[in-house]
Amino acid sequence: MNERDSEAVICKLLENGHEITDNEESADVILLNTCSVREKAEQKAIGKASRILNSASPQKPVVGVMGCMAQNRGSSLFKELPGLSLVAGTQKFHQIPDLLAKTSTQRQVIDLSDENGSQNEIKHHVSKGNGPTAFVSIMQGCNMNCSFCIVPKTRGAERYRPMKEILDEIYQLSDNGVKEVTLLGQIVNAYGRGEFSRVDKKSPFVQLLDKIHEIEGIRRIRFTSPHPIAYGNDLIDAFDRLPKLGSYAHLPMQSGSNRILKAMNRPYKIEKFLTIVDRLRSKVTGMRLSTDVIVGFPGETVEDFKLTKEAFIKAGFEMGFIFKYSDRSGTPSVQLDGKVERTELEHRNQELLKVLEGQSLRSNRSLIGQTHEVLIESVARKGQGQLMGRTRCFRKVNFAGSNSMIGEIKPIMITDASPTSLTGELTK
Repeated sequence: MNERDSEAVICKLLENGHEITDNEESADVILLNTCSVREKAEQKAIGKASRILNSASPQKPVVGVMGCMAQNRGSSLFKELPGLSLVAGTQKFHQIPDLLAKTSTQRQVIDLSDENGSQNEIKHHVSKGNGPTAFVSIMQGCNMNCSFCIVPKTRGAERYRPMKEILDEIYQLSDNGVKEVTLLGQIVNAYGRGEFSRVDKKSPFVQLLDKIHEIEGIRRIRFTSPHPIAYGNDLIDAFDRLPKLGSYAHLPMQSGSNRILKAMNRPYKIEKFLTIVDRLRSKVTGMRLSTDVIVGFPGETVEDFKLTKEAFIKAGFEMGFIFKYSDRSGTPSVQLDGKVERTELEHRNQELLKVLEGQSLRSNRSLIGQTHEVLIESVARKGQGQLMGRTRCFRKVNFAGSNSMIGEIKPIMITDASPTSLTGELTK
């Protein structure tokens, strides 16, 4: 989501006469788009801004902080980061050029205000000549109020873009050569709830998926980040009906203990969650599932963690984002008793990561010898004549090939596997 927001800001700056530089030291303006979901993310952003502001370079750029940390910390950032010029909140990305202009006459510029319709401004894209994939923001904000989460504070209430505007954006992306779109929202599968009507028993989100599926040039559709409560039967059935959805779904579990789920203000029980897992796997052969888990939530006992581990194994997650709990100022969980000691927190984190590694490796190895359609995205990170693409089940595949293949879908036979990626050979 931050990548998508940053791209929209870049487009606005380019429209206003700015140019992008690859060399940070030559920049007149440096903007840090920040995250607040984890304490570590804020610490990294503060450290980066401090290094820029305290650089010995004779050229002193205008430095700004925007996004979630800006919304969360507000004017205190000016005290924490002497020399900072701009603090812009999450509903002000499209106003960045105007706010930057003010820094020429004001020492400190800050705008954290809400703005009607700001969700409709994240729609501009830099030329996609460098790849076949694109992110598309369909909503902003979240109404769920999980007790550990700062998103409602930093992103506000749910606000949805009109379906027609989303489709117009995707048609344009398709015309520019994009073959895969990833729909973005804080609770993306709740798109339109309470505002747009259900049609033929389909939620607004599934209606949107149906319409995107009709766009000929779009070959794959993904979405993140969803919530289990919005995985209705219509969405589960869509994976069977709509081939472009592929065979990958993200399903955030957070905990396998009903007691902890209740404390997290997650409105489902683990039994219901595992039923969704079973239905997804029964609908699509080879369905690959990823999840989010927080270990060490306040009050989590050894038995609670055991239940999480058991549910993780039962669901068979092949990919996951496993986090150690950290307090976020302004969230209800800060006030909860029973904080898990740091050493135990690390132990539980490593134990679950080890389970994930084993499940992922077994799943990936099961594909060796098979041939899969791979959308080639880019040169592999380590280069050496290798390309990187992804299967329909969103596994990363590295293989030897020509750069002219980027953007194409090719059959690749899988020859080797690690917990995080596959190795393959182009078939004739």
